[in-house]
Amino acid sequence: MARRTRTRRRPPRRTIALRWLGLAVVAAIAVAYVQPLRSYQHARSGVAKRKAEVAALERANDALTRRLARTDTEEFVLEEARRLGLVRPGERLFIVKGDEKPKGAPIR
Repeated sequence: MARRTRTRRRPPRRTIALRWLGLAVVAAIAVAYVQPLRSYQHARSGVAKRKAEVAALERANDALTRRLARTDTEEFVLEEARRLGLVRPGERLFIVKGDEKPKGAPIR
């Protein structure tokens, strides 16, 4: 038996041109998606930053709401008056110079 060798036939030029055209279209579509994907990622990171900012502002708002609720109490008024250096009639004011808080004092 004679062995038949396969010769490789080159596809027609039209087929090659269509393949290159298809590849160019796919590449153009891929390039067209780059900018929208970048914009999407940028927007996502912006949303994450804004969510963190909103959470921090909500915590600050809660703290201020609690402080506002305390302002109607007499204890708060006395603390603020003492902080400002005010004394009640008949009390003596003593000014102690040095550290405002001695070491080992509990922190409020």
